[in-house]
This record gives sequence, structure tokens and C-alpha cells, in this order.
Amino acid sequence: MFFRSTRDLFGARCRISLVLGVALLWPLLPAQAAPATPVSLHEAIRMGVRRAPALDARRAQLTAAEQEGVRAGALPDPTLMVGIENWPVTGADAFALDADMMTMQRFGVRQEFPARSKREARQRLASRNVDQAEALALAERLAVQRAVAEAWINAWAAHRELDALRALREEAALASRLTRARVAGGGDSAAEALGAEAAVLELDNRLQALEADLRGAQATLERWVGEGATVDREASTAFASLPTQQASLLANLDRLGPVLAWQARLEAVAAEVDMARAEKSPDWSVSASYGQRRGGASDMLMLEFAIDLPLFTANRQDRGIAAREAEYHAALASREDARRILAAEILRRVAEWEGLLGQTRRDREQLLPLARDRSAVALAAYGGGATLQPWLAARRDELETITVHAGRLRALGQVWAALAFLLPGSSPGMTPPESTEAFDAVEPGALR
Repeated sequence: MFFRSTRDLFGARCRISLVLGVALLWPLLPAQAAPATPVSLHEAIRMGVRRAPALDARRAQLTAAEQEGVRAGALPDPTLMVGIENWPVTGADAFALDADMMTMQRFGVRQEFPARSKREARQRLASRNVDQAEALALAERLAVQRAVAEAWINAWAAHRELDALRALREEAALASRLTRARVAGGGDSAAEALGAEAAVLELDNRLQALEADLRGAQATLERWVGEGATVDREASTAFASLPTQQASLLANLDRLGPVLAWQARLEAVAAEVDMARAEKSPDWSVSASYGQRRGGASDMLMLEFAIDLPLFTANRQDRGIAAREAEYHAALASREDARRILAAEILRRVAEWEGLLGQTRRDREQLLPLARDRSAVALAAYGGGATLQPWLAARRDELETITVHAGRLRALGQVWAALAFLLPGSSPGMTPPESTEAFDAVEPGALR
């Protein structure tokens, strides 16, 4: 009984020590990585827009412009006046407050009234600034959507190319083992075995470089959509069609993201011209004060009106008007330049997209099957006793074809994103087209 109690006590102490040790070491244990969450292109865009700090900044700027707009037409604050009037400073009564009956304490208020045309011009300018802030926020949203799409497309293309090359790795290793066996049996030369081994090593290098590219693309994607998000490789892509056709894009140049804020900017500069012209209208003010005198003398009341006299407008207001008008013409020319640049960019991008569309279709339907069949025939011939060199050449060409096709897919997606996120309200729908298989990367083993 004694030994059992001792044993139980010892066991309890061991369990307590184990619990305490785990509790102390728990913070030092490596944190378990969160499971990856596959996201489609459109899910990534929604998440990126929701999380983008740049959009938060634009919303804050819009709020600031709206607040400024509310107070733009308000009158200036009144001015409180306090002082001493008719205070002698020379002679026997110098600095005496009660020596002269005209000395008095004065209290008053002055209110300035800017010309109505000036206040209306300020209100118009504030309203145009709000419009400009809204346009900039919308343009920023389109830019964020495009950036998220480009990040997703880069990761998607890297995944597809990596999967395609990994599918070839096992076959290359099998050919290397077969070559070594034939060399051991006296059927092949050592040079062929070395060539097969070099092909495996070259493929390993490509795989390692692709894995590094994929990590970089994944880091860029996580910047937008959050840690743990990854590309849904099974998701369909919509690169085969544009949300907005070329003619519609060219007909709505002023509404497209890169020049979206120019119209609002132009109207703001026009409002600044109106403000400069309103400077010719005189402001006026009214002042009222009460003077309190000593020695039983009567107190005084003063009422004063003042008005500006814009007499020398040639060197003042007129020059301001000329400066604002010059700025307006500069903004007008800059907008036209931006419109022309964008129109040329649209034409170039659409031509590039159409070209890549045909190239990726030709890759999938002809070049990739041809390269795969050539490798298979060469490998079968090698198994029948032919030399290894034709298979090495065919496999090298197949790898190059896969790499070029992956680059075209990435370029196709990037050009599509550049065109898809130009016009507000016409962003790609959340449901992709029914069939886009001609534009997806090669599935591992699909051409075997």
C-alpha cells in the first residue's frame, strides 16, 4: 500500500511537471502554418478591393473634399474689436486715461461680406473638387482591380507551368535509369547516359527556378488578398472574351480609368477661372462699436461701412484671370494628350490580345500535341534500340514549347486585365464563360 501511494504520488508529480514544461515551451514552438485557401480570379478581386489601403486613402480624401464643400460658401467669422480711443500720449496729461473727456474704451464687432459672386464661385470650385475626388477614387478602384488580377494571373500561370514540367520529371528520370541499365549491359555508351542525366538536372534547374518565381508571385498575391490565399488552379478563366469591346472603349475614352479624373479636373480649373473673374467684384464690411467715456461724458456709438475699390485690375485681377485661363488650356491639352495615348494603347492592346489568343489556341491544339508525340515516338524508338539523342532533342523542344506557351498564357492574361479594368461598371462578371479550355494551360498528362 505504501509503495502504491508513493508510485501514484510520483506519477502525479511527473504529469504536473510535463504540463508545466509544455506550458513554458509552447511560445517557443513554431507556429503551424494556416491552411492555404484557393481563390478564383473574381474572388481575389473582391478581396483585394475590400482590403486595399489605397482605397481607404481615397475615401478619406473624398470625405475631406465633402467637408470642405460644406463650408465653402460660408461667411467669414466676425471680428471682435477692443481698444482705447483718443488716449493722450504727450503733454502734461500723457498716458492719463481720465484726463481728457474724449478718451474712451471701445468695444465693437466687424463682419466682412465677400461678394456674392465670389462665394458662388467658391462653392462651385468645392463641388468640382468633390467630383474630382470621386473620380480619383473610382480610378484607384479600377487600378486596384487590375493589380489584383495581374497578381492572380502571374501565380496562376506559374502554377500551370510548374505542374506541366513536374509531369515530365518522372519520365526523364525513368529514361535516365533505363540508359544507365543499358550502359551497364553494354548496349549504350556512357555519353548517352551522361546526356540523359544532364537532361534530368536541367529539368530540375527549371523546376527550382519556377518554384522561386511561384513564391514571388504568391507573395504579391497575398499582399492583396491576405496571407494563406492561393490560386484556385481548377477555376476557369475568362481570357477568351473582353467585358467591353474595342469600339465601346474608344467611344467612352473620358470615362476610362486613366483619363477618368481629367474631366473633373478640367471643370475644377474652369471654376478657378470663375473665381479669378469674381475677384473684380468688391467685398464690403460693416463695423459697429461702443465707446465708453469717463467723467460723466456721454458714451459714443460708431457704425462704419467699408467697400473694396478694385481700381487697378490690369496688374492684379486681370493677370490672375489670364493665369487661370492658361492653366485651363494646359489642362485641356493634357487631357487630349492622355486621351490620344489611351486610344493608341487600347488599339495596341486589343491587337496584342487577338494575336495571343490565336497563338495560345495553336499551342494547345497543334504545337503541344506535336511536341508530345515527337517525344513519345523518340522514346519508343530508343526502347527499340535506337540512340538516345533524338529523344533528348525532342524533350528539349517539348520543354521549350511548354515554357513559351506558359509565357503566352501569362501575357494573354495580363493584356486581358489591362483591357478589362478600364471602364467602370463593365468589370468582368463573376461567372466565367462556359468554355475556356482552349486558353487554359496544359493539364499534367493531358497530352500523353
